Amino acid sequence: MAIIIDGKQIAQSVKEQLKDKVKDFLYKYNHQITLAVILVGENPASKVYVKNKITATEYVGMKSLSFHLPESSTQEEVENLVESLSNDNGVDGILVQLPLPKHLDENKILSKIPADKDVDGFLAQNVGNLLLGQPATVACTPFGVIKMLKSQNIELSGKNAVVIGRSNIVGKPMALLLLQENCTVTVCHSKTQNLKDVCKNADILIAAIGKPEFVKADMVKEGAVVIDVGINRTEKGLVGDVDFEQVKDVASYISPVPGGVGPMTIAMLLENTYLCALRRFNA
Repeated sequence: MAIIIDGKQIAQSVKEQLKDKVKDFLYKYNHQITLAVILVGENPASKVYVKNKITATEYVGMKSLSFHLPESSTQEEVENLVESLSNDNGVDGILVQLPLPKHLDENKILSKIPADKDVDGFLAQNVGNLLLGQPATVACTPFGVIKMLKSQNIELSGKNAVVIGRSNIVGKPMALLLLQENCTVTVCHSKTQNLKDVCKNADILIAAIGKPEFVKADMVKEGAVVIDVGINRTEKGLVGDVDFEQVKDVASYISPVPGGVGPMTIAMLLENTYLCALRRFNA
């Protein structure tokens, strides 16, 4: 039976540590770290995510600025808001909640965020710096996964790591972070041949493909560490990309869904906001 990596507990620990860091920052620089969150439209899931992010931001003592624009907002209106926040010295981080309504050009809007306020770590400059091993804001979910692995004192150096999924916000940055930890990394995707055999060779298996309970016990090496990034809404409720009930009897460590990577993503957003403030103040 695998040890369950409790993301909720680890995220709470990150937030409690941040409380002290944020308080010290305010005392030292006379500046309350501030995160601006932009929501466009009425996507129900996005509204829940934004509410949770605002609550967490305020919990650690940061200031949150919330901007809820109507679904009908034009490209120019959204870009103008982002540019205004970009030029505001009181704002340390800017988050545009995705997805945006279909008529808006997401890439153009995100490109208006300066790299030093890109708390999501999505911008080309931050991704490029990560690739080069330079200081960078790292996408929150992969950042959280590394934090989870290290919280369990799991040895990463020299291990075979397999990432299922090659998205720009999880799969690719996840692979880069694992490389930085001296793992030997394989990235799998829809065109990968002999996927089961590749996964079976992994000491660390990270599933991020958005397919409910895709990873079965016969894809997992005995004693492997399994991190489930997936969040899928099904008739039986929220499930991950890993068949938890099957895989927990094969793996040495496993993250659950819900209560695994999800809470870590918000915690690392707050960590990123703090780090952005540090860089802006050359601290």
